[in-house]
Amino acid sequence: MSTNEIMVFFYGLFMDESILASKGIRPTDPTIGYVDGYGLRIGKRATLLPEANSRAYGVLMKIALEDAAALYSEQSVADYVAEPVVVTLPRDIQVSAVCYNLPATKLVGTNPEYAATLLALASKLGLPDSYLSQIRNAV
Repeated sequence: MSTNEIMVFFYGLFMDESILASKGIRPTDPTIGYVDGYGLRIGKRATLLPEANSRAYGVLMKIALEDAAALYSEQSVADYVAEPVVVTLPRDIQVSAVCYNLPATKLVGTNPEYAATLLALASKLGLPDSYLSQIRNAV
């Protein structure tokens, strides 16, 4: 990985490579994985919050550092904060990555449309049924 690339763990609609492509971002090496110790919450947008005995699924992707900065400077996600995480990939391979999360104090409202779109995407990606149930119940 070059010094201008970053491994990012996406867990919301940015798991959809076509959404990233529409923003001019070309991720590489997309791999399904999970982070332990975080639970998914959905307000107006999704976030992961620290939660013991929880597991959040998503997609690990390599993107350019400047693309990550531009992506999270957009108004709708500007409050998200980069946090280091350890992502577990198939065959129990663990990778250090960055995950952008909305602080709990900024999680407001509900968004059933977002949750439904996320559920469809997570299902298409083949995330576990137990996790799909969490998405259904997250609103």
